[in-house]
Amino acid sequence: MARRAAPARGTSARKRSERRPEPVAVTVDGGLAELVPDRERPHAWTLLLDSAPQSHVDLDDPSYLSFAYQRRLGHVIDLAAPPNQPLQVLHLGGGAFTLARYIAATRPRSTQQIVEIDAALVQLVRRELPLDPQARIRVRSADARDGLGRIQDDWADLVIADVFSGARTPAHLTSAEFLAEVRRVLKPDGQYAANLADGPPLAHLRGQVATAASVFPELALAADPAVWRGRRFGNAVLVASDLPIAVAELTRRVAGDPHPGRVEHGRALVGFTGGAAVVTDGAARPSPAPPPGTFS
Repeated sequence: MARRAAPARGTSARKRSERRPEPVAVTVDGGLAELVPDRERPHAWTLLLDSAPQSHVDLDDPSYLSFAYQRRLGHVIDLAAPPNQPLQVLHLGGGAFTLARYIAATRPRSTQQIVEIDAALVQLVRRELPLDPQARIRVRSADARDGLGRIQDDWADLVIADVFSGARTPAHLTSAEFLAEVRRVLKPDGQYAANLADGPPLAHLRGQVATAASVFPELALAADPAVWRGRRFGNAVLVASDLPIAVAELTRRVAGDPHPGRVEHGRALVGFTGGAAVVTDGAARPSPAPPPGTFS
């Protein structure tokens, strides 16, 4: 009887690696964190916190941005300096470190700091979705505003705020005093970009634009047309700077996204605020909670 050929070395390991990855669920400080594999991209994952989508990461291609708001923040990053030029970036809020990975991939030698309050979430992401050890990314477990206060003056080319607790931006990250700290940390030509969330009647978003206008002379806001019209709850990306923003190119890129958005700036954006009051620490409130079924 002929002897059965022995399997090639490594075959079993390859089969194991080719199996469909299983979701991972861990209780972290902010609730139930789930890492759900992407069915279309073999090494991509979506991070959810209490069922709310937070981040999408493709370990094979960190330059791939799936979520619309992350794509818009990606455009801000791309336009912050000439291509491939390293940046110094402060991330307030970590999630799955999607944008830090994007910057490391598209702007090698960049220096980045991530401030994420949820230490258990940081451990989960580091374990399941490890960072490139060559990337110059430092992760600190701290409150975003406390971490911001520890950064030296004029350090950052870009400060990116994407902080949510229970799907709401904490109140102390919505005030003029907070934005004054951001401005202190930014270089003179630096930019601030924030992921904001709101729904009809957009009172929070109007207040955030008015507050940013009290600190920065140049603003732009990108959002889906349905969000602009107050028809549904969604994300908007605010960009603020002391110097002019590349609004025309940002507008073109946002309009060309798979889910096209609209950018407003100048008088139109001032008009959008409708006379909303500047938010101060004493009057600050968290962003509104998403209505039931938003993430269904």
